[in-house]
Amino acid sequence: MDNELLMSPRERFDVGDAALAAQLFGQQNKHLKLIEKKLGVRLGSQGTVISLSGDPAQVQVALRLFEELCSLLRDGMPLYPTDIDYASRILSADSSASLKDIFFDTVFVSARNKIIAPKSLAQKSYIDNIRQNHVVFGVGPAGTGKTYLAMAMGVAALMRKEVSRIMLVRPAVEAGEKLGFLPGDLAEKVNPYLRPLYDALYDMVDFDKAKNLVETGVVEVAPLAFMRGRTLNDAFVILDEAQNTTVEQMKMFLTRLGFGSCAVITGDVTQIDLPRENRSGLLHAIDVLVGVPGIAFTHFSDVDVVRHPIVQAIVQAYQRADRRDADQGRRTNS
Repeated sequence: MDNELLMSPRERFDVGDAALAAQLFGQQNKHLKLIEKKLGVRLGSQGTVISLSGDPAQVQVALRLFEELCSLLRDGMPLYPTDIDYASRILSADSSASLKDIFFDTVFVSARNKIIAPKSLAQKSYIDNIRQNHVVFGVGPAGTGKTYLAMAMGVAALMRKEVSRIMLVRPAVEAGEKLGFLPGDLAEKVNPYLRPLYDALYDMVDFDKAKNLVETGVVEVAPLAFMRGRTLNDAFVILDEAQNTTVEQMKMFLTRLGFGSCAVITGDVTQIDLPRENRSGLLHAIDVLVGVPGIAFTHFSDVDVVRHPIVQAIVQAYQRADRRDADQGRRTNS
């Protein structure tokens, strides 16, 4: 913290309550230091007052951040560094956003009493779209919570008896589902490709209950190839890794939906592993289904990554590399 800043601050924010200020500032002002780093402003503190200096626009974002964080704390929400990270990203994108509307929108409470709720504007839009539409596409990079939130919404719908089963579907082998080339029986062939879906389920429901749901068929995890010829009524269906479906597979999947069912399709169009001659069914669906009533799209970006901060940095680095490659390609062809 800068002593000069304390003498001539540009803006001031008074928390007004010593106990609340202690929670907001964090131990040894660690929360304030994190906000300085995230927003590029300089902060000082004296008593319950925060002084702010820096780019005027960023200072205003910081002021809104303090207002919103104080509101969350007054309503009993504990404040962790990850929450500050998510909150600063949300308000940097939209300073009028209400953190309470986002962070308190509980999707599901897991078996470990973990509250599953959106952590970004896109995640909030995503779960709202799932609530309001029959078919929802979640498109964006790894770590943005596309599949995890869809699973949470499905489990919550099952527990509320809004659906009678959950169907989790994934291309079993990225380039064509050629299961015959893999060793072992059918279960051994497909399980490695479906493991992420099982992991998400077991994170939300205790192991014995999850195992029972799978064994009784209430939750079914299957490769996409096994969907042909089926009609799914009264089901919450999730298609994961949809960028690796062909156009024909995507059409086949979407036409399996029956009465009382909804589908969530997730994928990352930068991670297509299909042979070059096969167009991604996800890309094709984005082209042809936009504007169809009852179908919604949520597009995630690197700012929505909610894994370890290094994951966001990795996604951004690859995006920069892709842009450089594209620019070089244009210069070569011109």
